[in-house]
Amino acid sequence: MWFDSGRVCLDLLATSAPHGDAEGIGDTDELRLWLVGAGLVPDRTPLARLGPDWVAAFRRLRADVDTLVRAALAGAGPEEGALARVNAAAAGPPPGLCAVRDREGHLVRELCGGVECAGLLAAVARDAVELLTDPGDLALLRTCEGDGCARVYLDTSRGHRRRWCSSELCGNRERVARHRRRVRTAVGAGAGEG
Repeated sequence: MWFDSGRVCLDLLATSAPHGDAEGIGDTDELRLWLVGAGLVPDRTPLARLGPDWVAAFRRLRADVDTLVRAALAGAGPEEGALARVNAAAAGPPPGLCAVRDREGHLVRELCGGVECAGLLAAVARDAVELLTDPGDLALLRTCEGDGCARVYLDTSRGHRRRWCSSELCGNRERVARHRRRVRTAVGAGAGEG
């Protein structure tokens, strides 16, 4: 899973299947991993109610946020249905956080009042609303230039010249491809001299 986009709503978009990879939220275990990785749920939080309905709800929110973010990138107006659904999700109360003592007596984060799907969806939808209504963040919104990658991220790099969603993934693929092209060109030029 990938958590380097700069916003939790964009991290949710990164769970779609780039480069022909498998669905990032294919089942409840993957959704649990994403919720913890995104920081929405503290590690070891019991998610007794998490089921296939949660997976479907997060996929629907992902599709709506993707529609709105891609429209913003294209300079187009938002699709009204997607906007209405994201706004409705954002209107719900997000889960509350409490500080509780663990077994060793240290304070740790815990969600108060139980974990509900609607509350977690509200947290992601609110992040999307904040992104889509913040001109500063919208100006930093980029699509990865990696071959076949459509991940979206905030370019907070110095000089705002970041080209790839991840230097380790897409950036490395591009560097390897560039090296192979140079080797092929050098081998081809050497063969022509003989």
